[in-house]
Amino acid sequence: MDFNLSPEMAALQASVRRLAQDKVKPRAREIDESQQYPQDLFEVFRDAGLLGLCIPEEYGGSGAGILGLTIAIEEVAKYSNSAALMLLLTRLPTGPVLIAGSEAQKDHYVRGVADGAMRAGFGLSEPGAGSDVAGMRTKAVADGDDWLISGTKCWMSGVVQADWYTVFAKTGPADSRQHDSISCFIVERDSPGLSVGHIDQKMGVKGVDTGELLLDSVRVPARNLIGEIGGFRLAMLGLNAMRPIVAARGIGLAEGALMYAVEYVKQREAFGTTIANMQGIQWKIAELATQIEAARLLTYRSAVMADAGQYTKEFVPYLSMAKYYATEVAVKTAGEALQMLGAAGYMKEHPTELWYRDARQLTIVEGTSQIQLGLIAKGVLGHDLWWD
Repeated sequence: MDFNLSPEMAALQASVRRLAQDKVKPRAREIDESQQYPQDLFEVFRDAGLLGLCIPEEYGGSGAGILGLTIAIEEVAKYSNSAALMLLLTRLPTGPVLIAGSEAQKDHYVRGVADGAMRAGFGLSEPGAGSDVAGMRTKAVADGDDWLISGTKCWMSGVVQADWYTVFAKTGPADSRQHDSISCFIVERDSPGLSVGHIDQKMGVKGVDTGELLLDSVRVPARNLIGEIGGFRLAMLGLNAMRPIVAARGIGLAEGALMYAVEYVKQREAFGTTIANMQGIQWKIAELATQIEAARLLTYRSAVMADAGQYTKEFVPYLSMAKYYATEVAVKTAGEALQMLGAAGYMKEHPTELWYRDARQLTIVEGTSQIQLGLIAKGVLGHDLWWD
């Protein structure tokens, strides 16, 4: 059992670390305050080949897999979770296509994301169906060889920037909760009847727009159906494989926040010494550092599992543990880092308040902490996770 990164992954880590320090770190505060999409960073990521990290070489990517993307996102998230989200969106919408799409779909849509010619969004959540996926009301009705899709998707990251969307809709009765009533489609941005609705005003992770996608009898050709009719399982497989990628946003944020706080307390003088010399602060630093490393081990393991295709039901507890623990550690570390700075941490002169706001998103998106706990418990109760 080797816990060291391969030479290729270590080189990737070092390369993205330098890029994040040189290009992402100086832009983090400006992105948050302007709330403008950082096209310059998109181009930096494109030119560095980071948009195709998790995409196989035959579709224009580098084949670094989910582990490679996880490592890259961890480095970027030390400074900006908005920039990290841009990288995450190279896998979330393409996941269902990579898992069950046709060769033509992969060659056009996935390749387009890998080379930066296209951006994509993921349409699953609805106003009345967030964690309750089976409760979605968006409807797809067969019309000759096409489908007509009507409904509203919400909380979609990158909704304004996307050129195409992975959209889940009911192909069975709208009120059906059967898993085979949901299917998955590729919907292009310029389709008649498709529009972007309300843009959310977010607490954090600004710069990458989140909002509504409105579909009014949008005609989608049959060739844009991903896999077969009945795609609930496809949604779950796609999300399962994403757990380490979301977790990476958490551990990166936690690392960035703790490193900043440590450098601050080593300089901040109080009561005749530096804060770093106080045992209470030292214990807190040690506790957070240990939790970050535990989260990293869970995350890297889950990334390796996902790359091995181990994202089906029996592996869910391990994947959910990574997402749950890493994002909760991010929230805790961001809060403690802010507290270490005291009043200064609450002010915009320091990035701690930005990390604090950004961290709260991570325990909600792509399966809340409570959803993850439920999945972990279900796995233990069903002996998917067991110790004898």
